[in-house]
Amino acid sequence: MEDSSEPEQSSWAHLPDVCLTRAFHWLDDRDRSRAALVCKKWNWAMHSGCLWRSRSITFYGRPSRTNTLEIKGALWYVKKFGKYLEHLEIKLSNSYNTTFTQNFQVIVKGLLSHLGKCNSRLVSLSIKCLELDRLIWKNVVRAQFIKNLGTFLKRMSKQLDYLNLKGARVTLEEGCELLNSLSCLTNKSFISEINIEDFFSLHLPAYSSTLFHQTMSKFHSLVILTFNYNCISDELLDILREHSAHSLCTLNIKCHIHDPHGQLVWGMSWANLAKRAPKLNVNFFFERVMKHDHLARILLAEIPARSISLQSCYLSDPDWVMRPTLTNLLPAYWHVLQELTLELNNDHELLDDELLQLILLCKRLLFLKVWAFLSVSFVERLLQNRAERKCIVTTIKVRIYTTQQETSEEDRLLGDIYRKFKFLIDSELNYFVITYPMV
Repeated sequence: MEDSSEPEQSSWAHLPDVCLTRAFHWLDDRDRSRAALVCKKWNWAMHSGCLWRSRSITFYGRPSRTNTLEIKGALWYVKKFGKYLEHLEIKLSNSYNTTFTQNFQVIVKGLLSHLGKCNSRLVSLSIKCLELDRLIWKNVVRAQFIKNLGTFLKRMSKQLDYLNLKGARVTLEEGCELLNSLSCLTNKSFISEINIEDFFSLHLPAYSSTLFHQTMSKFHSLVILTFNYNCISDELLDILREHSAHSLCTLNIKCHIHDPHGQLVWGMSWANLAKRAPKLNVNFFFERVMKHDHLARILLAEIPARSISLQSCYLSDPDWVMRPTLTNLLPAYWHVLQELTLELNNDHELLDDELLQLILLCKRLLFLKVWAFLSVSFVERLLQNRAERKCIVTTIKVRIYTTQQETSEEDRLLGDIYRKFKFLIDSELNYFVITYPMV
């Protein structure tokens, strides 16, 4: 007779290693440490290097007790398993006083110092929203942080493949010092992706800086570069053509109203770069740069513009007349433009016909996002042309602004339009259309 008192062994004991590691992947740090106490096998899973390849740490300017514990735990685990790290992201949220920035500088100094000694795998580093030009950064603290970060970048320069310092807001000298840290050993850097959007402080004309040009000439294998238009010049385009044309695929360019953007850039410089870098796509993001004469100086026909985003941030200005932009500038990209985003407060002009004609003209346009004063009939006309295969748009996101608080009639018409084109929308489109009172 069998002894039924002997406990049955749980099926979890026979779980394959790959499945157990996958289960640990979905646990947070606290649950992982608790699960590691179950048995030796689970403790082994806890120390599997694949669990610790990526880490994101957010420092909150006004932290709660929970957030403070999370940061302490994350830092402890980074130091314990730092040798496995391949992707590290550090973010600041709502930093508000000098005490916070001092503590942040000390913590990050220790963290980077530890990783510099034990890690040989880090390929991706992101430290966003530093805003080093704010008064909450004392000069001594700011200088020490930049020095520590530069030292770490020098140590990691051979292995780093991605660097994101978006929102650092440093001076030209400080910014170039940090970027030069990536090429200090060989005077060349083969990093493939850099994000320096809002990297320099506002109002800095980096495009005219010889120091900036010398710094950028040290990058020889850029694939993706994200930056502001205040860095663009003929010299920079020539540098990219000479050193990175063989690898360059994407330029993401932000142009903000407060950034210098009046410099003269020749179309020939863009044409020469595009010719030497046949895989190049350029994505433009304009924030409150809406005047036609400003846009005409920037949006040159020689640019291989894949994506264009124009945002007015709900502001209205009689000088922001969009009709010439829709009819004269953007049609130049009919053969390359794939994504178009327009967020406009065009309460002083109707753009239905011009916008529809532009969409039909752009033969490769796949993504359309429009927040503007439009008529409901615009949506119906667009869908009718899509049903007749006169355009190939697959994503349609439209917010129809109206000056009326009551939108029931417009909503009813949109419902009728949806039912009319239901099969097309459900089978082929990513579709979202609503009315939005602008009162």
